[in-house]
Amino acid sequence: MKQMSSIRFWFIQTFLMMAFISSLVLFIGMQIYLYIEPHSGLTTKMTFWLWLYCFIILASAGLYFGLRGSYLIKGRLGDILLFVTTLRRGKFSERIITYEKDEIGLISEELNQLSEHFQEQVQSLQRLAEEKTELSQTARAAAIMEERQRLARDLHDVVSQQLFALSMMSSASLRLFEQNPEKAKQQLEQISEIAVKAQGEMRALLLHLRPVQLSGESLCDGIVKLIQELKQKTSLNFEASVDEIENLSKAGEEHIFRIVQEALSNILRHADASKVKLVLSEEDRYIHLFIGDNGKGFNIHNERMASYGLKTMRERCEQIGGTYNIRSKEKEGTYIDIRIPAMRREE
Repeated sequence: MKQMSSIRFWFIQTFLMMAFISSLVLFIGMQIYLYIEPHSGLTTKMTFWLWLYCFIILASAGLYFGLRGSYLIKGRLGDILLFVTTLRRGKFSERIITYEKDEIGLISEELNQLSEHFQEQVQSLQRLAEEKTELSQTARAAAIMEERQRLARDLHDVVSQQLFALSMMSSASLRLFEQNPEKAKQQLEQISEIAVKAQGEMRALLLHLRPVQLSGESLCDGIVKLIQELKQKTSLNFEASVDEIENLSKAGEEHIFRIVQEALSNILRHADASKVKLVLSEEDRYIHLFIGDNGKGFNIHNERMASYGLKTMRERCEQIGGTYNIRSKEKEGTYIDIRIPAMRREE
């Protein structure tokens, strides 16, 4: 309101200044006239009072028109200010009424168009949010279906066949137990090996069923809990060094956790390893993840040996701008090195 009042003072000051300058010009003109016509009958006193009278009239007129003009301008600018405040509060359906086609009227019309544009943008954002929700639900349903199909395929291809083999071999062992105990013992040893493999497959599949999100935990806490759980349920020995990565973005935390989860699942299913080394650290704004095992290894150039899990880890690493390197040699284990830029939450 102080700015609105300053406009009124500016108007009054301008009109009073015009009145003063006009009266001053009139006074100078009178003095010049007296100098040119000294016998005109006008005295200096008369010219002074005449000038004072004219000055009072001009000042009164200037004050009146200054107040009147500033009142009109202030009222119209006040309407615009009130309308802008209404827009700031989100009431984009409001419109300002314009009567004049001058500059202030043009500003009012532009503000009305701006309000209409804001209203259209809000409606567009609401439609986009609704479409995004629908797409998110569709994508979630598709991901759940794909994961179910993959788990069903893995269960059928590996665990189901192993259980069928256990059933057949156990039945044969029962028949051979009295006739040929030595051969029955050999089959029981094979049954034990197959059971251990099936158990590893089931643990790996159960590891996949863990939630992707960290449920509010930090990345360090989530990985440590995962390792502790595997220590209790498997015979793997872990050599782990997991540093706390502060202020890491949510997407980065979830992708790194999922990569660790996938790598440990592959070790359980394929490596036949007894020892796993896991290192997570940060240096020079890069996150370094190393996962190695002493398992049987494989030929990384053989496409048939490149599992779905390895491809998934590479894709997740690339999605957050990281580099993925894998080294493996038969009977010497597998080693995964990952470097990821440490993008912070505020970035």
